[in-house]
Amino acid sequence: MNKNALITGITGQDGAYLAKLLLDKGYTVYGLMARRGSDGLWRLRELGVENEVSLIDGDLMDVTSLIRAMETSKASEVYNLGAQSFVGTSWTQPVLTAQVTGVGAVNVLEAVRIVNPEARFYQASTSEMFGLIQAERQDESTPFYPRSPYGVAKLMAHWATVNYRESFGLHASSGILFNHESPLRGPEFVTRKVALAVARIKLGLQKELRLGNIDAKRDWGFAGDYVEAMWAMLQQEQADDYVIATGVTTTVRDMCEIAFSHVGLNYKDHVVIDPEFFRPAEVDVLLGNPGKAERKLGWKPHTSLNELIAMMVDADMRRLGGAPE
Repeated sequence: MNKNALITGITGQDGAYLAKLLLDKGYTVYGLMARRGSDGLWRLRELGVENEVSLIDGDLMDVTSLIRAMETSKASEVYNLGAQSFVGTSWTQPVLTAQVTGVGAVNVLEAVRIVNPEARFYQASTSEMFGLIQAERQDESTPFYPRSPYGVAKLMAHWATVNYRESFGLHASSGILFNHESPLRGPEFVTRKVALAVARIKLGLQKELRLGNIDAKRDWGFAGDYVEAMWAMLQQEQADDYVIATGVTTTVRDMCEIAFSHVGLNYKDHVVIDPEFFRPAEVDVLLGNPGKAERKLGWKPHTSLNELIAMMVDADMRRLGGAPE
């Protein structure tokens, strides 16, 4: 492709998969790296691309560093994946979430507008913006009703993207991504929490898994599939917003059953409901309609939930030194 891309949040799950995808397509990939003192590169290392990306020091809250990152990378495509992205944490750190997830996106948009308004911009929006759902299946026309500080902050970033597209003519698109998981997911997210616990229980390292509302329903897909949609959006002649989802919803309970069954266990013997994990305002059901993405981007998910959960459990078994089933 001989293009340059800049990814904020490159050390996260989506950033790592997107970096690999773009490298495979011949891009020169730059990533914004906030120095936090911990090993943030393990995901890039696990995908074998740690040494193939160029990291630039910067922070979403420092617009001058974003301007320098744009100048250094000479990016023609900018993917803003950086955020405080855990819904649970947004309740205890709402101001930080608003600043990093909401204002941070505006800072990136400003850097693009100032340095290279011809660059194409992708904003990582989220199904959490739908929150208290206003339609049985959520698509691009469904009204938003966020139910967490995270959802509110993401909604600000989403509308800022629309505003910069309409006000300044930027090629700025948003992907309204429903839950997407992988072996690179952080253990604070429920799918990885379950996968890791299943592996540990199978290997005799723990006995129970404590969860909150296991009857909540989510539309879960594989992050490796979803980054293909991000790239496809920036290849379109016109910028737009797209729901990216599988169109299938599953309860946390059923997801647990799939994960435990994969290693020959019954989830009922190990899952404990703990009120501590219930949220102040719960999102009970999310179910996306990816019809527009299928029609306009030619995108469809390739990985089933059973395949995804098996992949995650097997990866944690390997990390813990046990052979996957």
